[in-house]
Amino acid sequence: MKEDIINNINNPKYLEKLYRDNKINFKKEFNYIYTDIKENQIAQIWNERLNFENEEIYWGTKNELLFVITLSLIAGLIAKIPHFTTVSTNFFYPRNTAFIIFPLLSAYFAWKQKIQRKHLVLVSIALLLSVIYINILPNKNNSDTLILACIHLPIFLWTILGFIFVGKKINDYNTRLDFLRYNGDLIVMTTIILIAGILLSGITIGLFSLVIPIEEFYFKYIGIIGLAASPIIATYLVRTNPRLVNKVPPIIAKVFSPLVLITLVVYLIAIIYSGKDPYNDRDFLLIFNLLLIGVMAIILFSIAETARNSDNKIGVIILFALSIVTIIVNGIALSAIVFRISEWGITPNRIAVLGGNIVILTNLLLVTYKLFKSIKNENEIEQVEKSIAFFIPIYSLWTILVTFVFPIFFNYK
Repeated sequence: MKEDIINNINNPKYLEKLYRDNKINFKKEFNYIYTDIKENQIAQIWNERLNFENEEIYWGTKNELLFVITLSLIAGLIAKIPHFTTVSTNFFYPRNTAFIIFPLLSAYFAWKQKIQRKHLVLVSIALLLSVIYINILPNKNNSDTLILACIHLPIFLWTILGFIFVGKKINDYNTRLDFLRYNGDLIVMTTIILIAGILLSGITIGLFSLVIPIEEFYFKYIGIIGLAASPIIATYLVRTNPRLVNKVPPIIAKVFSPLVLITLVVYLIAIIYSGKDPYNDRDFLLIFNLLLIGVMAIILFSIAETARNSDNKIGVIILFALSIVTIIVNGIALSAIVFRISEWGITPNRIAVLGGNIVILTNLLLVTYKLFKSIKNENEIEQVEKSIAFFIPIYSLWTILVTFVFPIFFNYK
């Protein structure tokens, strides 16, 4: 897009089309090249347009606000299903928590993006089959495949949300990265809303406790509805007012990347010093894999944010070092699970961990290679972004396999 902007800087109609096709990416690319074209008057106008700081919060249109309120109430009602029916909470929430959030977020973006009818039908069928499938799985105690399905289903629903988000631009890597950045903004805004909600709840309960006890009623109805609605409200706020949080994720990425790198190196040294054995200690291996997933998420998120500032060479070097250390962690985890399979045989959990580790390692190796090239040539950071965006459908395919195939293949073991 950089070349398109530079070559058509005096073509207002074409620039407007580029902007409307992908507003977030247009702004990122324009700001990156602005210093080279700032003498151009049209470029100056676009700079003021794109970077004008409006101090007021934009609340969207009346119809959009009404739609968001409706979705929030529906989310609350879904979360309250166990209280309105005979379905037990132990059965409902492990299987259906993801359906409280992702289908309604998908509905919001389908409405905003004016998604094509055939795509809407396809997504609706996928969601309907998913909710039916997960709820008819046998309710066996200690069923590994059921637990795996419940863990991987939210990731599958998240990829459906991504499919809705990118809309017609499913093959556009920049749009896929915009989806990852949206997730970062969503986490920040949802956290802020939840903190504010906790403070408000404390004040409300404290005041009413002097008159009448309302704790049970409050948490049973108001609290759970507010909790279910918070991601929807957060999405509405970050999409209508991107400036509210768009400066926070880059700061988090810059601060946490070096801290995670130091922590991970110290952790590996501590493992060697303490003599912990991931090959024979099942619980330790589980924690090791959870650590791997968390660090991998931080790497992907940090790269998506670092790419906004392509001249941040130190940040790229830190991410490269973090990727190298994470590959070492992944290698240990992968060898440990292979050892356990060879010693004690195949189980659903071991195959799921093995496959997940292989997918993550493959992604890590590709990202690390691209990061190494981007250290020498800053323009290569775009290739790092593409390597991340390319793997999103692969993660989706793996979650489909674990969620929908494993229970049947392993006879609901």
